[in-house]
Amino acid sequence: MLNVLILCTGNSCRSVLGEALINHLGQGRLRAFSAGSRPVGKVNANALATLQRNGLPTEGYSSQSWDEFADAGIDIAITVCDQAAGEVCPVYLDSTTRAHWGLPDPAHASGTEAEVQAAFQATYEALERRVKAMLALPLETLSCAELRAKLNYIGQSC
Repeated sequence: MLNVLILCTGNSCRSVLGEALINHLGQGRLRAFSAGSRPVGKVNANALATLQRNGLPTEGYSSQSWDEFADAGIDIAITVCDQAAGEVCPVYLDSTTRAHWGLPDPAHASGTEAEVQAAFQATYEALERRVKAMLALPLETLSCAELRAKLNYIGQSC
């Protein structure tokens, strides 16, 4: 089983949605965690509501620092926000396959409740497409360079 760390600056929305989707869709093949470089300390209520609307568990998520995973044996790290992608990653991720799947932050969505929900749903659906594309890859047999290239392609095309 491969360990995947989904990274975002605040670890309250996109990274949590990614963690949930990878654990749901990649059962038995991938195990996901999420973290942030500067976690806000709580998971966004709209992210949890989005998981619930889509039939995924809403328990067990937290907004935590990427430092918590120094000894977790992370195989793949995926950033989901541009700010986190530009930050210097902790040393423990130096040998980890890293990719970027940048998405707009739905926490910044404004408007009616329906418009905010739509922003969260769009983020969920984009991550779902990307996770499904990742799971279609022969993850266990690709070289690190091949895996990085394919994951980055998924982040740009799905």
